[in-house]
Amino acid sequence: MATNTSDPKIAEFRELLSKARSVLVLTGAGISAESGVPTFRGEGGLWRQFNATDLATPSAFARSTSLVWEFYHYRRELVRTKEPNKGHLALVEAEERFEKEGKHFFILTQNIDGLHRRAGSRNLLEIHVRCTSCGFIEENNDSPICEALRNRGLPNETAAEIPLKDLPSCRQCGSLVRPHVVWFEECLWPDVLKKINEEIAQCDLFLVVGTSGIVYPAAGYASVVAARKVPVAEVNIEKTPATSTSTFYFEGPSGELLPVLLAPIKNDAPSNKTLPLKTKTRK
Repeated sequence: MATNTSDPKIAEFRELLSKARSVLVLTGAGISAESGVPTFRGEGGLWRQFNATDLATPSAFARSTSLVWEFYHYRRELVRTKEPNKGHLALVEAEERFEKEGKHFFILTQNIDGLHRRAGSRNLLEIHVRCTSCGFIEENNDSPICEALRNRGLPNETAAEIPLKDLPSCRQCGSLVRPHVVWFEECLWPDVLKKINEEIAQCDLFLVVGTSGIVYPAAGYASVVAARKVPVAEVNIEKTPATSTSTFYFEGPSGELLPVLLAPIKNDAPSNKTLPLKTKTRK
């Protein structure tokens, strides 16, 4: 369904965006799904018989290390075949424009696919791999990440468990590494939490894109921002728990909506076409 660019709410949001000095964007699996990255949730979205929530936990990693690494290896290799979409690129263009204007634009993403970085976003939190012993953290883009995982992790296969000694290991001490991501059952790291709190405290416009609104603590950010009387805009294909606290709700694919919502307002004749729309809403 095509985006209704004549929606007066779009003009209202764009006006706020043009005046904002610090924008915070929270993105979830929905924006990556439009690039073909599975969400691994719900019917038809499982990996083998598992939801992502079954595997993305420290207890699952301790219990079935080989299985969890197969799952993440499959995701890593799959993402290599995907490209950033128009939603990712619209965020990059907005970030660049804000920087040129001496303003701030920051992305907080729940995604681990790297598509924001590949699109060109610079102001965002990154994810890597972390040693389970010495704590060494590094970015690792090897394919495969280790030889034992080559051609492993396909959704329709079941293979023998890989010994721990053959799974991804630390380049510093040789111990087992794990994805350096915040799993279910875990808390955010103090430095990450501090950065998030700083961004929430200074933003004067909050944009939520493609999140389920059920994974905490991220699910609570919209309420925190709204409590400060800061406008919150949600872009999603369906309503979520965050919708009730949002100032704006735009329903549809982020790849269609973000290029429209984040486009600059030009001081020329065509931009005046938005004025009658605002007038109509007041009648």
